[in-house]
Amino acid sequence: MLENSVWRQYNEENSFRELLAKFCKINEIDLIEEDKALYNALKAKLTKKELKLFAMDSANIGDDKIKSEFSCNDEELEKAKFKLYKKLKQDKVRLSFRAKGSEDFVH
Repeated sequence: MLENSVWRQYNEENSFRELLAKFCKINEIDLIEEDKALYNALKAKLTKKELKLFAMDSANIGDDKIKSEFSCNDEELEKAKFKLYKKLKQDKVRLSFRAKGSEDFVH
């Protein structure tokens, strides 16, 4: 389904659903049902660089390889990761991954 995606370049499985649920603090059942539609929502909310970083970091690729891929140093990589995961937690981003009509009550 997403064989040629940035995600699949670094991950063997389409595991982004579980990771989005974890980072966005949304129940997996409340996410957009179809993987392709969910991935398209993810692509729409992240820059190409952020999506690639998310895919590489989720695949547990070493920081050295990520730094060489993005031509950055330790501090820049940490800032980029912080910015990425902060963005995933923002309401305007995380709520775009929810299926229409699902309620997300935070207690």
